[in-house]
Amino acid sequence: MSIDATTGTQPISLWWDLLPDEMTAPVGTQLDGDVDCDVAIVGGGYTGLWTAYYLQQADPALRICVIEANVAGFGASGRNGGWASALFPSSLRQLAERSDRETAVRMKRTMHATVEEIGRVSSTEGWDVEWSKGGTIGVARSALQLRRAEEEIADMRAWGFGPEDYSLLTKEESLAVTRMSGTLGATFTPHCAAVNPARLVRSLAATVASRGVRILEHTPATSIESGLVRTTRGSVRAPIVVRATEGYTPSLAGLKRVLAPVYSLMLATEPLSDDAWAQIGLDERQTFHDGRNLIIYGQRTADGRFAFGGRGAPYHFGSRIDPAQDRNASVHAALREVLVELFPSVSDAQITHTWGGPLGIARDWWASVGLDRSTGLAWAGGYVGDGVGTSNLSGRTLADLILERATDLTTLPWVDHRSRQWEPEPLRWLGTNLGLQVMTKADAKEQRTGKESRLAGIFARKIGH
Repeated sequence: MSIDATTGTQPISLWWDLLPDEMTAPVGTQLDGDVDCDVAIVGGGYTGLWTAYYLQQADPALRICVIEANVAGFGASGRNGGWASALFPSSLRQLAERSDRETAVRMKRTMHATVEEIGRVSSTEGWDVEWSKGGTIGVARSALQLRRAEEEIADMRAWGFGPEDYSLLTKEESLAVTRMSGTLGATFTPHCAAVNPARLVRSLAATVASRGVRILEHTPATSIESGLVRTTRGSVRAPIVVRATEGYTPSLAGLKRVLAPVYSLMLATEPLSDDAWAQIGLDERQTFHDGRNLIIYGQRTADGRFAFGGRGAPYHFGSRIDPAQDRNASVHAALREVLVELFPSVSDAQITHTWGGPLGIARDWWASVGLDRSTGLAWAGGYVGDGVGTSNLSGRTLADLILERATDLTTLPWVDHRSRQWEPEPLRWLGTNLGLQVMTKADAKEQRTGKESRLAGIFARKIGH
């Protein structure tokens, strides 16, 4: 029997729609009454499942329960852009301010190694996740964007990272990677792989379930307390409780203002011809973006489509999450316009899938992971859309913290960081949507005048970019 992988009447995402039948078989059961375990993990996405994976590897005798409101991978883990990257939402400067220069650089290099770790595990476990480590190209399409690209690479050199990690490409070098319109140059990093995110999360879920981790699907948690997870179908008692709910965190009692759920939307084209790809490039399935302020992101999929997305959807009052918000006709139309602007040859390509979902943003835009030993409550999240890689690091770090192992991971500067709460409504709604409007208008102004938006620069510094 296959699971129902839809929101409304449409597939959760392109990635889910393309899954083979064996990957849509249920991996868990509903909770029916109260249970006890050693570690209770709330959230059946990457963070929760990677935590279960590394805990089970370290101590197979542990009784681990993963509690999921829908099915494993239903949230951002099965809907994202498929970038297994070394991106982290806080800047090196912010990391150094919290720790020191050496530790900030160690955090960045740990993120580099995390990309390799995901690839290693996928290969070792025999998962077919459509992995292609082609790196990321960030194309500069105006003189202003090129100057920012030059400054970005100069900054990385100042932190000690060489061209093997981050490089500035000339126009000719950039066009050899992809023939994006208006290309003047680009940044490039090899520390990213294109992946089918639903294949990754479903493979991870099936593996941990096969090794004795109990996955409780269709079991919505209502609150997390010291030693206890309350759900609509009973309670799970455990000395360690992990919150791994990311954008869905506001649905838990008392946690409405911990993370803001902001939507990111995506679309996919039909498979393009070999001739079309010969014009476009991305031969190694490099992930790509350009230098605008309002984030866009894309990849060439294993079956020859564009999967393309970006910000632009509004934050909804009261941190409301609703399947109806996964699709926004005006935002998806705008995304299509941007894709055609970047690659005019796709103007006649059919859009076969549109989707979206919430990601989690902390008030200070800091991702964090931690464990309060006095209460047994652990957490990870606030990835701001950079969660494919960071969630793997979360899982390894949480395993070390739970097992009381002092390692290089447990001394990284995001460990035990506590962000202040978001403002109450309507201030949360006003502030979050103001940021969206600032970046949107900044791009229009920069395109029109060729001058950098000072307001966007101030906002970018506040969020670590």
